[in-house]
Amino acid sequence: MNIKMLHTVIDRVFSADLPDCADIEYLLSLEHDREITVLFDCADMVRKEFVGDEILLRGLVEFSNYCRNTCFYCGLNKNNKQLQRYRLTDDQIMSAVKEIADAKIKTVVLQSGEDDDLDAFWLKKLIEQIKTNFDIAVTLSVGERSYEDYKLWRQAGVDRYLLKIETTDRELYQSLHSQRSFENRLKCSRNLKKLDYQNGSGCLVGLKGQTIKSLAEDIIFFKKENFEMIGIGLFIPHASTPLKNEPLGNLKLALKVIAITRIVTKDANMPATTAIGSIGKNDNRILALKAGANVLMPNFTPLPYRKLYEIYPGKRCVFEQSDERIEYIESMAESINRTINYSRGDLIKHKTQNSVIAMSANYKNN
Repeated sequence: MNIKMLHTVIDRVFSADLPDCADIEYLLSLEHDREITVLFDCADMVRKEFVGDEILLRGLVEFSNYCRNTCFYCGLNKNNKQLQRYRLTDDQIMSAVKEIADAKIKTVVLQSGEDDDLDAFWLKKLIEQIKTNFDIAVTLSVGERSYEDYKLWRQAGVDRYLLKIETTDRELYQSLHSQRSFENRLKCSRNLKKLDYQNGSGCLVGLKGQTIKSLAEDIIFFKKENFEMIGIGLFIPHASTPLKNEPLGNLKLALKVIAITRIVTKDANMPATTAIGSIGKNDNRILALKAGANVLMPNFTPLPYRKLYEIYPGKRCVFEQSDERIEYIESMAESINRTINYSRGDLIKHKTQNSVIAMSANYKNN
């Protein structure tokens, strides 16, 4: 164990315009608890310096679980005949958005499977209705669509779009997405950037065939593409998918990916994802928040449907009422000396470029 070397590598990764893949692989391969604690502490300092101590809230509405895709890891895949499908009505969606606004949350995330029957003009009208009735930012996550659809929704007032790459390893991507192309996924992401969305991506940790090198290259991809939002998920096997017998993703590795992504990207908004919070008895979102995450996404999907948006089994927060959600989140923040930020939480670029070592000395002195 060489803590001095570890600090040197972390500082090099933090300071580089584009970090070396070998340095990131080294950090991802850390095994000793003391080394991992140093990594998480450095990520937490970078988080504090660049995005502050406030935890941003995004109210989630999962408005349809229909999906045309056959992703091998996802319970919404079209071959899952056991899943009861649903689409929320306009009134149900607007009621959920009102609940979010009443909770003083200033961002709604409208998410669905990649539904062939999702009409772009219907969604445009819905977005305009939301923007007319509420002072709220809108994030969409409805998958791969045409440039024209993305443009239509951007003009209607959508602020952000989340389209996770899941893995940048092309061979691995194609092995898990038999009816999709990596090139089109990348093209869609770059179209969103051209249209001036606040653009989001992310990866899934624990996929069959994934390597430390491919995870390192995912992190470099996040840096290259300069995403404003990055979500790191954890693979949880679902009984109605081809990967049902694969092992659960490694939580410690997922937390290391979060920490290194924070150190590399510095000011991206990064959620403590529900998947990370859904394994074991404890809510591991706290660990993600302590390793560099700064966003939580309480679920406002109407209760009868929330359990049906089953990307993975055992999802946390399926039965919570509105008041319970907010009280729980506030107590979670308080337990780690953080506060809740109820603003829109748009990304503000931070100019400080002190080294992590210099930052550490500054915080110790204060």
